[in-house]
Amino acid sequence: MATSERHRAPPEEPQSAQPVSSVSPVSPEPDPFGSVRQLVEAVLPDARVVDVTTLGPDSARDDLTEKAAGYGVPRRITVARRDGATQRLVLHTSTADTFGHERRSDRAAEMLLAFDTFGSIPAHVQIVDVGTLTSDRRFLSLVDAGEFYLLTTYAEGQVYAEDLRRIAAEGRATPRDLARCEALARYLVALHAAPGAQPGSYRRAVRDLVGHGEGIFGIIDGYPDDVPGAPPARLEAIERRCVAWRWKLRGRDHRLARTHGDFHPFNIVFNERSQLTLLDTSRGSQGDPADDVTCLAINYVFFALDAPGAWEGAFRALWRRLWRVYLDESDAAGVLDAAAPFLAWRALVLANPRWYPAVTPRARDALLAFAERALDAERFDPDDAERVFA
Repeated sequence: MATSERHRAPPEEPQSAQPVSSVSPVSPEPDPFGSVRQLVEAVLPDARVVDVTTLGPDSARDDLTEKAAGYGVPRRITVARRDGATQRLVLHTSTADTFGHERRSDRAAEMLLAFDTFGSIPAHVQIVDVGTLTSDRRFLSLVDAGEFYLLTTYAEGQVYAEDLRRIAAEGRATPRDLARCEALARYLVALHAAPGAQPGSYRRAVRDLVGHGEGIFGIIDGYPDDVPGAPPARLEAIERRCVAWRWKLRGRDHRLARTHGDFHPFNIVFNERSQLTLLDTSRGSQGDPADDVTCLAINYVFFALDAPGAWEGAFRALWRRLWRVYLDESDAAGVLDAAAPFLAWRALVLANPRWYPAVTPRARDALLAFAERALDAERFDPDDAERVFA
């Protein structure tokens, strides 16, 4: 079973919508002889800090070529060495912006990539150290770090996918299955009630939906060229539709909400008492509510494919129950207007043999056709799922 901290249903009045992964870094204190001295003396024991100067992006003023912004606030540090020599260093820190650095993890990745690559370029400045500034303003070196790790608590119970496999095999949904479906819809209603915390994050979420390696472009690139039902020309046409949807969603920043970001049945755990625990919140935990709803909903279609009678006997009721409860009880207006590209993304994942190697060509074609119809419509119609099984 996957690991996760036990997750209670979100409170009716959320305390904070800002995820931990988006906390801005603590800026070095103004006193250049405080934490800066601690850093330099740890890296260069024979050095003494004598000056710290903030560097701007460009010294030109009122010139056509003046550069107005950069990706951080570098500081030049002048040190005196024990042998009498003077050396200059530059301390680079990173600040949040809308160019792919909204999340703390983005900014950490920028620093680690610099550490891994500066030395490979001839005549480039060299890395002296890389690290993080701790909450109590100490510099912590990561120069000896390799791959990162994550340690979490364990989620007791069974992934929701096992429920869906049983339902597909039996062709019926029990009262508990319907109750769990309603519980998931209401969980999302409460989750999405918290607005997003960072300006510009909606555009980032939509950009990641289309262009990220885990998004539509990356998933399509992961298809082999000879997949039955998914020739390159078909995937290219789907991709072009999704790019058009990026522009349709542009400017809808009011839709930004707290989201899970990967709300599929393998990240949902129920214990024997039907208590819910979630795994692996993703993509900054902020985005469009349509992401989470379509991520779960399309699995009711997916698990019914190649399971004769399962749609009519069970999954149709779950599909309708999820949409009805969510749309009736949520304040997230416009979910159906925004759903198409998110549904297409999840369909592309489910149809990709690298993610689901046992999916049949018939099921793959049905999933992609479902996505194509959604992308071609002005507004997603949940009743279109019936055509998948017609």
